Amino acid sequence: MNIPASTGVPLVLESRTRDRVLQAISEHGPVTATALADELSLTVPAVRRHLENLTESGLIDEREVAVASSRGRGRPARSFVLSEGGHQALDSDYDHLATEALRFLSAEVGEEAVRRFAESRVGLLEEKYAAELAAAGTDTAARVEALVAALTRDGFAASARPMGENHGAAKGSNAVSGLSGIQLCQGHCPVQDAAREFPQFCDAETDAFSRLLGVHVQRLATLAHGDHVCTTFVPTKSELSTEGSTR
Repeated sequence: MNIPASTGVPLVLESRTRDRVLQAISEHGPVTATALADELSLTVPAVRRHLENLTESGLIDEREVAVASSRGRGRPARSFVLSEGGHQALDSDYDHLATEALRFLSAEVGEEAVRRFAESRVGLLEEKYAAELAAAGTDTAARVEALVAALTRDGFAASARPMGENHGAAKGSNAVSGLSGIQLCQGHCPVQDAAREFPQFCDAETDAFSRLLGVHVQRLATLAHGDHVCTTFVPTKSELSTEGSTR
């Protein structure tokens, strides 16, 4: 029995799976094919097929993972992150228009106007998230978890993991020297193009995170500066107390 060639169901399912793989890389990158397969409940060969297509399309970049010596002389593990084209594929077209509008605002009114606009925009998100973080209580980790959930819901592909000596931070990572805490990551930024030219958006967001979490956070990396993820270090309250007692 021949299936009519006009049916588009397999192609639609294939496209949806491809989009799921791309989104998962945005949220978890750098990530290996095996980890993606586990995350998406797919086979590794199926994931590798989509990874090849995404790489050929210029939407993701391949990187070599630092591997343990137990791998011997086997083929080095590979991980994947979104490319510049991949970030743009997840962005809406308004980002380009917004950048032009900001250039006009800066030229006509000045940099201070851009800063106030950035603070106003981020302030809306801060107001939106404030109740959710308040409901999480005073524990820093719980508040970070609530912020991650809110950011992910709004398309920022957020995640968090403990960092520092007591949590096995990788050598050469961006953890703040001498402190343990939480690394908050954002795999997607809807205003990445604008933030590249106008860092006021990154500054305003960092300040908002500090107020929402109740601790002084430090921005370590940004998509706007060419990193594969926005990274913010959130010290725990216990570490802050220790730091303060040594001054």
